[in-house]
Amino acid sequence: MDKRLYRASVALAIVGLLVSIYMTIYKITANNAMCLGSGDCSTVNASRYSEVNGIPVALIGVLGYLAILAVHLFENRNRFFAQNSAMMIFGMALTGFLFTFWLIYVEVALLKALCPFCVTSQAAMTIIFIIAVMRLIKQTQS
Repeated sequence: MDKRLYRASVALAIVGLLVSIYMTIYKITANNAMCLGSGDCSTVNASRYSEVNGIPVALIGVLGYLAILAVHLFENRNRFFAQNSAMMIFGMALTGFLFTFWLIYVEVALLKALCPFCVTSQAAMTIIFIIAVMRLIKQTQS
């Protein structure tokens, strides 16, 4: 296991989790004062794309980042996770990246508004995906 990639992935998942928690609170409270410096947050947050079947997208992010962190936490705890965590994280990161790609499209093409918090989470998930690919490749080579 490459400790630098592991640590980077954990750190990015924590950043993504914190941003997602913040945005979930913002979505639930609709407190526009939480949208620091940019009105685009409120545009994105109030759009019909900010929920999936009534569930805030930010809450989906919280659950996704928590799942990634949980697998990281158990990665060195037992043999099952030691053997499968790279693939599990890859699968979750791929799902998150594809969802992120959709959200970027929505913000840029449909809403024409960029929420800096959303962009931070999108960048974190994209880099987590890249790291997951690198870790999976390294695991299959060893």
